[in-house]
Amino acid sequence: MTTVNERLAWRYATKKFDATRSLAAETLERIVEAVRLAPTSSGLQPFELFVVSNADIRAKIRAVAWDQAQVTDCSHLLIFAAWDDITADRVNMMFDLTNDVRGFKNEGWENYRQMLLGIVAQRGTEANYQAAARQAYIGLGAAVIAAAFEEVDATPMEGFDPEAVDAILGLKAKHLRSVVMLPLGYRATEGDWLANLKKVRRSRDNFVTDID
Repeated sequence: MTTVNERLAWRYATKKFDATRSLAAETLERIVEAVRLAPTSSGLQPFELFVVSNADIRAKIRAVAWDQAQVTDCSHLLIFAAWDDITADRVNMMFDLTNDVRGFKNEGWENYRQMLLGIVAQRGTEANYQAAARQAYIGLGAAVIAAAFEEVDATPMEGFDPEAVDAILGLKAKHLRSVVMLPLGYRATEGDWLANLKKVRRSRDNFVTDID
């Protein structure tokens, strides 16, 4: 059986997608579900995922993403958008949802809610956004691994104008800010200079410190 690490060794940051190939709906949904299931601090899920297949919108995004062809040539473009602030309403929404799903209230959990409300109020809007953005990267990691497991190519991208993407998607009105993008699709058989090069990573000895 193929292991996750073998799939991760197989993947690379695809530079040229085959624009004629699309992900099957069920494959895409498994990757999206991996993002939804990704762990986040305090279970807040302080980001949202946009799955962009619309060609016109992707063309507009490409224009503000250094004209990177992956944006338009991929099958689907995932955009991770973080909460612009971790507000009391948003904290309470997730804590209330937890109580509803689990069917009971826990005193310790409610005490933790109050502590967290105090933390985010004191931290301020920009620091809360930065905290939310870091959580979005956990979702990105889940998507990259899930895509590799599905033998789907993926290219994490920060090379875009976030304010421009926010305007294209109307994110400000949703109190969201774009953080990172992930084109999904299948590598082209020719024309990708990176495709057949060896993966380069530091050795374990140069990367890992064991503290016994």
